[in-house]
Amino acid sequence: MNQPKLDAVDWTKIPPPEDDGAAGHLVGMAMPRVRLSATDGGVVDVGDLVGLSVIFFYPMTGRPGVPLPEGWDEIPGARGCTPQSCAFRDEYSGLLQHGVGAVFGISTQNTDYQKEAWTRLHLPYPLLSDEKLQLTKALNLPTMQVADMTLIKRITLVLKDNVIQKIFYPVFPPDKNAADVIQFLASS
Repeated sequence: MNQPKLDAVDWTKIPPPEDDGAAGHLVGMAMPRVRLSATDGGVVDVGDLVGLSVIFFYPMTGRPGVPLPEGWDEIPGARGCTPQSCAFRDEYSGLLQHGVGAVFGISTQNTDYQKEAWTRLHLPYPLLSDEKLQLTKALNLPTMQVADMTLIKRITLVLKDNVIQKIFYPVFPPDKNAADVIQFLASS
């Protein structure tokens, strides 16, 4: 049974994901030239990023009053998209203070769906849609199949220009991911 709140999760009742090795190939890769629609109305070509950027991939955001897929909380790594997004919101100024010029959240949900969460959660960074799986396939990102949907497993990338310098995978608990990124930046 899924926990009822999107933003308050008891992590002791969620199975943590295990490192399946599906992201080990990413460090040192250049981001491909893929254009993704953004919730702020723009389009971002992830191959054009300059400076420090943080991109966190997540399976899907839920909506208040709309049930998550059956058994969502029992899928290792599935639960926590709202807490993770809120943590990046709350740590946004700290990320900027450590030289990050851009933060993006990416899922396979379409931009119209993502706009609801972006607005409701007051996110200071855009969410990008990879609904056609272009970036997911180009980077060979780890995915999972849930209720006839292909979803990206939770992973965070730190980029210098458009080259992946650091990965966080698996990510658990998701609400600590932004602080972990800041700790990495502070020690680099």
